[in-house]
Amino acid sequence: MKELEKTYNPADIEDRLYQKWLDNKYFHADAERGRREGKKPFTIVMPPPNITGQLHMGHALDNTMQDILIRYKRMQGYEALWQPGTDHAAIATEVKVIDKLKKEGINKNDLGREGFLKEAWKWKDEYGTRIIKQLHKLGSSADWDRERFTMDAGCSEAVLEVFTRLYEKGYIYKGSRIINWCPVCKTSISDAEVEHKEQDGFFWHINYPIVGEEGRFVEIATTRPETLLGDTAVAVNPEDERYKDIIGKMLKLPLTDREIPVIADEYVDKEFGTGCVKITPAHDPNDFEVGKRHNLEDICIMNDDATINVPGKYFGMDRYEARKAMVEDLKEMGLLVKIVPHSHNVGTHDRCGTTVEPMVKPQWFVKMDEMAKPAIEALKSGKLRFVPESFGKTYLHWLEGIRDWCISRQLWWGHRIPAYYCEECGEMTVAKMMPEKCPKCGCTHLKQDEDTLDTWFSSALWPFSTLGWPKDTDEMKYFYPTDVLVTGYDIIFFWVIRMVFSGLEQTGECPFNTVLIHGLVRDSQGRKMSKSLGNGIDPLEVIDKYGADALRMTLMTGNAPGNDMRFYWERVEASRNFANKVWNASRFIMMNIEKAPAGEAKLTDLTAADKWILSKVNDLAKEVTENMDKYELGIALQKVYDFVWEEFCDWYIEMVKPRLWNDEDRTKAAAIWTLKTVLINSLKLLHPFMPFITEEIFCNLQDEEPSIMISSWPVYKEEWNFAADEHAVEVIKEAVRAIRNVRTSMNVPPSRKAKVFVVTEDADLTDIFENSRVFFSTLASASEVVIQKDKTGIGEDAVSAVIPKAAIYMPFAELVDIEKETERLKKEEERLTKELARVNGMLANEKFVSKAPQAKIDEEKAKLQKYTEMMEQVKTRLAQLGK
Repeated sequence: MKELEKTYNPADIEDRLYQKWLDNKYFHADAERGRREGKKPFTIVMPPPNITGQLHMGHALDNTMQDILIRYKRMQGYEALWQPGTDHAAIATEVKVIDKLKKEGINKNDLGREGFLKEAWKWKDEYGTRIIKQLHKLGSSADWDRERFTMDAGCSEAVLEVFTRLYEKGYIYKGSRIINWCPVCKTSISDAEVEHKEQDGFFWHINYPIVGEEGRFVEIATTRPETLLGDTAVAVNPEDERYKDIIGKMLKLPLTDREIPVIADEYVDKEFGTGCVKITPAHDPNDFEVGKRHNLEDICIMNDDATINVPGKYFGMDRYEARKAMVEDLKEMGLLVKIVPHSHNVGTHDRCGTTVEPMVKPQWFVKMDEMAKPAIEALKSGKLRFVPESFGKTYLHWLEGIRDWCISRQLWWGHRIPAYYCEECGEMTVAKMMPEKCPKCGCTHLKQDEDTLDTWFSSALWPFSTLGWPKDTDEMKYFYPTDVLVTGYDIIFFWVIRMVFSGLEQTGECPFNTVLIHGLVRDSQGRKMSKSLGNGIDPLEVIDKYGADALRMTLMTGNAPGNDMRFYWERVEASRNFANKVWNASRFIMMNIEKAPAGEAKLTDLTAADKWILSKVNDLAKEVTENMDKYELGIALQKVYDFVWEEFCDWYIEMVKPRLWNDEDRTKAAAIWTLKTVLINSLKLLHPFMPFITEEIFCNLQDEEPSIMISSWPVYKEEWNFAADEHAVEVIKEAVRAIRNVRTSMNVPPSRKAKVFVVTEDADLTDIFENSRVFFSTLASASEVVIQKDKTGIGEDAVSAVIPKAAIYMPFAELVDIEKETERLKKEEERLTKELARVNGMLANEKFVSKAPQAKIDEEKAKLQKYTEMMEQVKTRLAQLGK
């Protein structure tokens, strides 16, 4: 038997234990072994953190939840794979590398594509493993032997395979469509990367003159007057009586020499604004659709940096500079009617915060209408489920309104689009490798498309590309489909949906059956943690100060799927205090373990207290397993916490102390066996949440198994169900609580012992107190315990406490203020009066009696009997004190 250090210091054990786990390959999952040993697979894929990433609280929560599940399943006997890796994070990484080069006085374009990519790979080598090392500090038991990167050879092969397959099927195409353009990053971005922010702006009301009708105008209202240069029509609702006469007429487009038609389209809301809408197909998604319906021209009026490209006065001006100039010119021309303040949603790039410019540009797209259908069906049929279920609605909302996905990005870092153009005839070929010659003209001068793929294109393949697909690997056959995806609600569209439709399209199977959604970690005031607020908390700082277990416990305390949580330092301290409690209780047990021979105790040797705690830990194993299977991780942790702190440490250990310290006690061996057994089971149930402290104690407490990680999860045993003993000890606990409450109310110090009389006519109750006399005496601070049927020999001034079917008296006359005791009993009488009124009211309510389950009615009847008996005892005691 080894010994634990006097004080629990996580810094002394965590790195050492993590290295032990790595050295012994405890995290490694093996398909061949799993098949050989008849194990079921259980797979989680880690949402790959960006190689630009630094561990933040969101990562800490996400990975803690995954680690809890994988450790739990590993202990249950599954061949459990937690597949880790990192994401190249196209735009995020490119921006970082550009900034780094800028500081060194180097321009990206001067380096050229190849030179820049060398720098990006250097960045990946330097920073790519940083977040992985930080995940080690958290205790993440991922299979690091299988670590992948979204641009490694295998993942790149999968990307090429999917791109070419989808292209051949007609699901990938190149075309000019409206996309979101970031003028700062100079790339297209997907709808999911556009963050809509409420901004104060204006409606500019402008008159468009009707051609050939002097002095007659059409008034439009716009939030973006600069896009007027790209207008190709003004639309009105065909049912709008105000404008029926002008449909088909031409308008003089202000500030230009062009004329544009008035068209009728149901897209226009008659009630909004003036009922006349300027149509700019190249710079608004809705206008683009209207333009297609009416065969309108797309006139793109901006360069990639959002400067105006239309020849004339505004050429070369920034879009906002042009806006000011144009508004002034319209005012001078008498065409500016009014300016009305207006708050509206403005799309910004979530990476750099720049206002996004919708633009028509030639880009690569994935057709989504057909691929969305099986992804919708997967949820509706139950093949895929969300926890909580409500997030399924978010998933469906995105899918049912999905537009074609723009997958091309004007970046250098990422998977380059496998399309090749003949420099002679312009023929385009899509292939996994550059063709030796043009299939049309035979020319050998071919050039690859400059664009790269949206980073989500490769991460959408993550659940199967990491297992070796498109090769038919053992891992793919055994571990796919995966089981649970753990992720935040903020990337349901970004990632979850894309994985689902990609998995269904490429493998025919949903990539996972359950999506467990967690919320954000907010600060103590409920604010989102951000650099701008300066309220972010570094998980590594928490680990350095309190240990990984305390951080993990804090993140899971009160955690419910889908809900945001608040981070409090006080809660971290409470978690650390719990770790100390477990450590000190374990030390106490280990210091006393040599007092009896080791070995299995017979159940017949156990006392009521032993059977009670064994029965309790048995029920706990069943309940925690049920909670874990329902992904109620916060509830599971709370149950383990309550059991260990209250039942085991505060009650049972105190109950057995007299037996451990009495050399004559013949039940000492049973007590020590029970202490060790219950502690081991408690440690196992706690292990997924607090892996380090449980491992250290477990390995010092026993020699049979080398690690708690590979020990078996506790299961419910029928032979440990001791209902009668549980009841008996709960009665004693109630009596002890009642005595302690009385003593506390009178400020009696715990060290002062007093004689305790238990008065009851109930034979079962008498037996319970007789059999529990030793530990009842200790817990009740009794100098002597007397059990009798009546009040014989009990002084009139004795202080009392009541429990169902018994009264407890203590001759504290010299310590007691009689008035205070009377006041206390009157308060109890008041409380019982309210309880009786509530119970009687419920049982007299016909609706309750007719609709409530019988078990609930029986429960209320039992309460009525209990409160009635207690009230009689209180009244008797008050009558005695009143003499």
